[in-house]
Amino acid sequence: MQTAKVALGGSPLLAPRPRRSAGPSGHRVVRPTRAVAEPSQAVPFLRDADHLKKWSHDSWRNYPALQQPAYPDKEEVKKACAEIASFPPLVFAGECRTLQERLAKCATGEAFILQGGDCAEAFSQFSANRIRDLFRLILQMSVVLMFGGGVPVVKLGRLAGQFAKPRSAPMEEKDGQELPSYRGDIINGPEFTSEARVPDPWRLVRAYNQSAATLNLLRGFATGGYAGLDRVTKWNLDFMAASDEGKAYTDLARRVDEAISFMSACGLDMNSAVMRETEFYVSHECLLLDYEEALTREDSTTGLWYGCSGHFLWCGERTRQLDNAHVEFLRGIGNPIGVKVSDKMDPSELVALIATLNPENTPGRLAVIVRMGAVKLREKLPALIEAVQQAGQVVAWVCDPMHGNTEEVNGYKTRRYDNIRAEVEAFFDVHDEVGSVPGGIHLEMTGDNVTECIGGGACVGEVDLSSRYHTHCDPRLNAEQALEMAFYVASRLRQRRERIAKEKQGQGKQVLLY
Repeated sequence: MQTAKVALGGSPLLAPRPRRSAGPSGHRVVRPTRAVAEPSQAVPFLRDADHLKKWSHDSWRNYPALQQPAYPDKEEVKKACAEIASFPPLVFAGECRTLQERLAKCATGEAFILQGGDCAEAFSQFSANRIRDLFRLILQMSVVLMFGGGVPVVKLGRLAGQFAKPRSAPMEEKDGQELPSYRGDIINGPEFTSEARVPDPWRLVRAYNQSAATLNLLRGFATGGYAGLDRVTKWNLDFMAASDEGKAYTDLARRVDEAISFMSACGLDMNSAVMRETEFYVSHECLLLDYEEALTREDSTTGLWYGCSGHFLWCGERTRQLDNAHVEFLRGIGNPIGVKVSDKMDPSELVALIATLNPENTPGRLAVIVRMGAVKLREKLPALIEAVQQAGQVVAWVCDPMHGNTEEVNGYKTRRYDNIRAEVEAFFDVHDEVGSVPGGIHLEMTGDNVTECIGGGACVGEVDLSSRYHTHCDPRLNAEQALEMAFYVASRLRQRRERIAKEKQGQGKQVLLY
């Protein structure tokens, strides 16, 4: 097989050249070049990489920055950011490198990303119980996905930093009064008053403190025994006990418990880290660049700069312009990162964006998170995948079925479960057709028993929206709806696993015939 040298942080690596083969539907697809980093080099690039020569942690200031708040007092912004810069980092570079290793497997189908949490965290809803309930919902969903898909699940929470939201309009109007849009608690307040809507830079400090407390609790849950597999039957949320999804989870949990009992009888150490702990990472949209810069730190081990506000940062659909500040900032930090794309994305533009954000083509560095709606996804995604494959680029493809399915019903912003599921179905179908890998799912969801999205086994109707509509921004799946989605995704992962096994078996028979 011919090989090509691919540089990862200056090191020559051997990787297969792109090759064409027939996909499941019979048409020709391009298999991507894949450069695999050595375990000791889980960095996206080295400190002397060419693309870093004109990059610094504040070089984004030389570019247009969209979706930034119009603070009335710039000096107060500097003071607040200086205070944050003096605080400890929220996450550590070593954790980000470990996450990159995990995400690299999601690009090849050896693992799967589960990313979920609030649309936007709120100061008023901050509590240990809410953090716990979201954490254990993600644990439940990961067990369902692992059991069905037969692969590890990379757990990414949308929390400990997911405060800011981009807005489609700078102003909003109610009853004839026009005020600045609510942009998340980290910027201004949700109350429709002129006082609340003034951007306050000291909210940045409060967001940092809430994120630090959230991470402290999450680390305790993840390593203190709460996430142990021997507790799998105890993770069900009380209000879900009688639901179909709750019963299905209980049945699956019992099967897992029986398997663990069997392995224990065979001599498995139940006190080992693999049985008592779990890896859990946090993520948020990289939107407020003053805040992100204040938490960007130079890593003493590698010499790279890391965005220490979260393990995984993503660039939104509204801020992904190649010549703007957000891409400039993200291209130089060492974190694993993502970029959201809609049906508006041109294939050649996506290839250029990937080359900018992942210049060394490092596995695990970049996730492309698609948000289109089912119909447009079936129409647009194949061309994007083909362009990336032809360019030999390595990315993890992730489905965000939430943002392309928002509508207004009875004065409430909502989403229909059937439309969300239809987009997930389309996502898996397209990847099956073109022979690529569905790498993950990205959901706005909560462990609370809310009524914000219509339908699903929870049977939330249009008239129920006013019952428990608690979001400050976009509607979220409740725990029952989210778990139902996990069972569907698990079924698709299982189908994919079984199809690949049959294909390998068939190939083996052909070899024997020759």
